[in-house]
Amino acid sequence: MKKTLLSFLFLLLGIQISFPQQPATSGEAVKKAVEQKDQLKKTSDVKNLPLQNIGPTIMSGRVVDFAVNPENSTEFYVAYATGGLWYTNNNGTTFTPVMDNAPTLNLGDIAVDWKNGTIWAGTGEVNASRSSYAGIGLLRSDDKGESWQFMGLPDSHHISRILINPNNPDEVVVGVLGHLYSENEERGVFRTTDGGKTWEKTLFIDPQTGIIDISVAPNDFNTMYAAAWERERKAWDFKGSGESSGIYKSTDAGKSWEKVSTPASGFPTGEGVGRIGLSAFNAETIYAVLDNQAHREKEKEEKKEGLQKEDFQDMSKAAFLKLSEEELGKFLKDNDFPEKYSAKKVREMVKDDEIKPADLALYLGNANEDLFDTPVIGAQVYKSTDGGKTWKKTHDDYLDDVYYSYGYYFGMIHVDPNDDKAIYIYGVPILKSKDGGKTFVSIDAENVHADHHALWIDPNMPGHLIDGNDGGVNISYDDGENWILNNNPAVGQFYSVNVDNEKPYNVYGGLQDNGVWVGPHLNEENASWQANGDYPFKRLMGGDGMQVEIDNRNSDIVYTGFQFGTYFRINRETGERTYIQPKHELGERPYRFNWQTPILLSPHNQDILYLGGNKLMRSMDQGNTWTAISDDLTEGGKPGNVPYGTLTSISESPFQFGLIYAGSDDGLVHVTTDGGGSWTKISDSLPKDLWVSRVIASEFEKDRVYLTLNGYRWDDFKPYVYVSEDKGKTWKDISGNLPLSPVNVIREDPNNEQVLYLGTDNGLYVSMDRGNSWAAFSTGLPEVPVHDLRIQKREKQLVVGTHGRSIYRADISPISDMKPEDLDKKIWVAPIAEVRFSPRWGNSYSKWMDPYMPKTEFVFYSAAAGKAKVTVKTKEGLVLREFEAEVEKGFNTVEYDLTISEAAAKKLPEEKQAKEKPASGKVYIPKGEYKVEIKLNSATGSQDLIIK
Repeated sequence: MKKTLLSFLFLLLGIQISFPQQPATSGEAVKKAVEQKDQLKKTSDVKNLPLQNIGPTIMSGRVVDFAVNPENSTEFYVAYATGGLWYTNNNGTTFTPVMDNAPTLNLGDIAVDWKNGTIWAGTGEVNASRSSYAGIGLLRSDDKGESWQFMGLPDSHHISRILINPNNPDEVVVGVLGHLYSENEERGVFRTTDGGKTWEKTLFIDPQTGIIDISVAPNDFNTMYAAAWERERKAWDFKGSGESSGIYKSTDAGKSWEKVSTPASGFPTGEGVGRIGLSAFNAETIYAVLDNQAHREKEKEEKKEGLQKEDFQDMSKAAFLKLSEEELGKFLKDNDFPEKYSAKKVREMVKDDEIKPADLALYLGNANEDLFDTPVIGAQVYKSTDGGKTWKKTHDDYLDDVYYSYGYYFGMIHVDPNDDKAIYIYGVPILKSKDGGKTFVSIDAENVHADHHALWIDPNMPGHLIDGNDGGVNISYDDGENWILNNNPAVGQFYSVNVDNEKPYNVYGGLQDNGVWVGPHLNEENASWQANGDYPFKRLMGGDGMQVEIDNRNSDIVYTGFQFGTYFRINRETGERTYIQPKHELGERPYRFNWQTPILLSPHNQDILYLGGNKLMRSMDQGNTWTAISDDLTEGGKPGNVPYGTLTSISESPFQFGLIYAGSDDGLVHVTTDGGGSWTKISDSLPKDLWVSRVIASEFEKDRVYLTLNGYRWDDFKPYVYVSEDKGKTWKDISGNLPLSPVNVIREDPNNEQVLYLGTDNGLYVSMDRGNSWAAFSTGLPEVPVHDLRIQKREKQLVVGTHGRSIYRADISPISDMKPEDLDKKIWVAPIAEVRFSPRWGNSYSKWMDPYMPKTEFVFYSAAAGKAKVTVKTKEGLVLREFEAEVEKGFNTVEYDLTISEAAAKKLPEEKQAKEKPASGKVYIPKGEYKVEIKLNSATGSQDLIIK
């Protein structure tokens, strides 16, 4: 259904609906943004400040594809949705990232020419989830990932399949799904015969329909089948099926196509045809798995005992008052109505016209029913043995509990290359059939995550499978009876992170489909935990992990939960878990909760918790009871199957209790100065309909507030960043020199008013002049979506929650300690962390072990590039060590191995001279206080070094 017709229908129904104010970002603009980001990294003042990945790895992240060496199955590549491409040559024992120097980590499909070592990467995930990020087109590497070239299709956004002709590597066929949130022309099937220099679009259906899968007949590159999928996602609705979905066939290697899923073929057609997966056994035998979104025929339900929710929907007041108190009381108790709604109380409310009988049914509803409770047919398997002319469903029964109602997230099928009756399908579980799809059995196991997206079947070893799911990689050698877990990469998809104030402090975070975890900020991933059985990160909850708040008086008290506002108060010490989601009052419409429902502990009182639905709720007693302190702070929602018209961000000023800001998914921002007594909308001058990704009350000025808007759900990639100095009456754009990329989060440096940190869908930025200009971090951090940022104020450390590469930690003390006037200095040396002396320096516990080699780092800011001289000397001026370092403009990090010259050591007081040399043969600096001096040309900076 097109937008004009939708608008007309909604107008007739009296429903207001708006469409995007900003057009989708063009492919050419995306290409320019990649070039701008690359240049920004080269000139960035913070490019040399390192970030360290602290994991976790054990829960992994969403896998989308494999490429396995046909001559050696222990060598393969794994593509993660937002975690990039990883390589193993030891059967998954370890993995190495090979796309960290590429302009994006968002992947839809990969293909490898194993003879020549060429890797093709189709960017942009095709699973159409809430965080299936758009790509930038096709990339190719001819040196196993050392470097990457852009090969075209910049407006494709989501690439589903890449097929390389095994007899001619310059001939490549590509399936393009196209934009997720908007219409576009660069979708369909594309073909090159010159290695990607030029492309021909050989199949195009319409601007809402792309290609979700292509399967080529083994040993016959001319015969291939393509699955077209009509789909469009909005923030409030997902349309995952349509008449344009279907199956096409080519007999000339993708040059021309013919639709074979016709009404006469036996394959379903019409509005209910959703995502299709294909697998060809040969040119004539082809399997298809279909997400059939047509509704099931209503089954006759047996009448349940007692009153049911549906009984009240059309019940009259008179009929209600005839109900006995006993049967009404049983209904209320069975459906968990709060005790305040006794049968007697409810009868009085209906009698006094405070509520209607239908309100009892309404009370039990929720805004998510359309999403999860739609009675669709679901997964179906079809087979053709005549090259797609006719199709027959392989099974008689429904394949329940495979797709549920969200088949758009799955949709793959595989046939064993050596057995045309052995097939595999997957959704939430993974299933196999050995009788051509008549019957299926589950091959899930206790260490295999749900939600499967990729599978490889070994053509040379029966029963050898490699499975990719939302929880990483599993390998089986007995056809799924048992599985090995191969989760070495740090590819967790975090939605949120937070920190406590313990010493050392802990990091908390909620992940896509992998729950909520907590672990030490000092974590360094290694395999030693497998021997002691104690993994450093611990899981607090399952589901899709959401926001986390920690009581700053007692870090054992944690508030967190999963999707759509399902939150709990957890006592980590006792294990007690209390369900705290606010419930609407009888007679009200159910609250609408965002997928990532915002929560906030008041900085003024840690017993006070805020939670945002479509109204802002406040609890004064740790979530036990709730009061709505606002009316609806959104536009009121839109018709669709996704909860919309919800709050997304909450912030309370540390200067004043009750000075609260709230932002919504439909672009509204409100402020209250009296704890919710009255609210003022402050977003009228801002771009419309954009997702409020953060609203942050300043820690430095009472009237200052920062705001970021996100256009991702319109395919609008412009960065929207604002500041207000008058509680939102007026706004100033501070997006400055940021390249195109939707903005997810902004944070102030709590120790430096001038410093802001920003996370976008392609990286991390800092401004040292309150948003006038931005610099990009790059050392240790690839182009990964950054969803959340937290700063541990005491330690001056930045914690970065990425959606694809787990969590990073950065020492930001050099930035935090730097004052505006320091920027004018030619050399400024940051305070140096104290070093604890150890007799282990240069020694080893065993002749089989290398000596322990200590080091520390000097961080300094230089206004110019050049070769600097670094001098370590005593307070009295004795030079202990001198060395040179190449310096770039901006912050620099120089490593010092804590050694001194032998000549200088002999000049030290006798009590400071080492009695004997360590095994390394080097002389190390003794305990004491020293000065580090860094000189470049005529400029000099210095700082103290203390060895304790």
